[in-house]
Amino acid sequence: MRELKKTGLIICCLLFVLKGSTQDSLARPLKIAVFAPVYLDSAFADDTYKLGKNNLPKYLLPGLDFYNGVMLAIDSLNAEQASLEVLFFDSKSVESPLQSIVNQPEFQDVSLIIASFNMRSEIKSLADFSLEKNIPLISATYPNDGGLIANPFFVLINPTIVTHLEAIYKFMQRYYPTENITVFRKKGTLEDMIQNTFSDLNKKTPGLPLNIKTIELTDSFTSSQVTGYLDSAKLNVIICGTLNENFGTNLTKALRSSNSYRVIAMGMPTWDGIKDISKDLEIVYTTPYNYSRTSKLSMKFTDNYRVKFAGRPSDMAFKGFEAMYHFGKLLLKYNKQLIQNLSGKEFRLFNDFDIRPVRSDKNSKFPDYLENKKLYFIRKTDGRITSVN
Repeated sequence: MRELKKTGLIICCLLFVLKGSTQDSLARPLKIAVFAPVYLDSAFADDTYKLGKNNLPKYLLPGLDFYNGVMLAIDSLNAEQASLEVLFFDSKSVESPLQSIVNQPEFQDVSLIIASFNMRSEIKSLADFSLEKNIPLISATYPNDGGLIANPFFVLINPTIVTHLEAIYKFMQRYYPTENITVFRKKGTLEDMIQNTFSDLNKKTPGLPLNIKTIELTDSFTSSQVTGYLDSAKLNVIICGTLNENFGTNLTKALRSSNSYRVIAMGMPTWDGIKDISKDLEIVYTTPYNYSRTSKLSMKFTDNYRVKFAGRPSDMAFKGFEAMYHFGKLLLKYNKQLIQNLSGKEFRLFNDFDIRPVRSDKNSKFPDYLENKKLYFIRKTDGRITSVN
């Protein structure tokens, strides 16, 4: 963390220049800007760390791990003598807010932007800049879209909730086409949208519609209110109809409160980050990121992370590494044609990406944004993780 602060004091987190050899060294390196919420202002007073020696606050960890993953990707790119210049910016900087960063001279010739947002309100400044300059902006983590449209340079790696719901619906049609399916939801506008999306998909499907029943619960629902809708003679297929993590956690606690029911619970993508949610319960959820910790590449990355940072990498570290290395290599190969080649498989690391244009108006000449349509279904049972697809 101290190294990050010292780096951040140079020019708003300017990191490294990675220069290639031979012909590449004669050309100006392509420039990548990376944003993540590392909260330097809250962690340091001038150059003095002020949060204590024992541990880091939880709110710092996702952005810091994303940064650490980016750092390891830079090490790999350095080893390959990649002709890149990488700028890192703290998206939570008080002295240099996003709007001022995009106006800085060193930011004007950026060829690619990679961002890990944690607030939707932060997206617009960078998205507007990417559209003005025709620069791809990779939104690598959730939240993703910020409600933006009409920007064909805005790229969602973590798809919108509608794309997740469409994938869940097809999954249910494939594996549980005739089962009784119950959606438990809370009151809310987003929850209305989730329910309406399933209803619309049921109406439009060319196949057999699903037998879906929706139950609205209060935030303080009891286990008996959930189990009262379960059938002890059948498999109970349950969908959590909200992104609210507390509701999801309480729902899974209620589902495993009785051993007399056979249950499989389908969660929203937010379930990816909830600990112990699969204890004594089989759950399935969607994610664009499937990090198998037992693959050779994952184990190598974990070892490198442990050596450099004396810890175990979270998924955010994997995401930072993958975004920096994968899209950095694609930028080097395709340069100004990168936007047409974002689904390239030649530098695949952990995940496949299927990035397609999305149009709210089918007659529109330009897409509203680009979106990764590749989703993985992760099955967890008592902490054991397997990929369904």
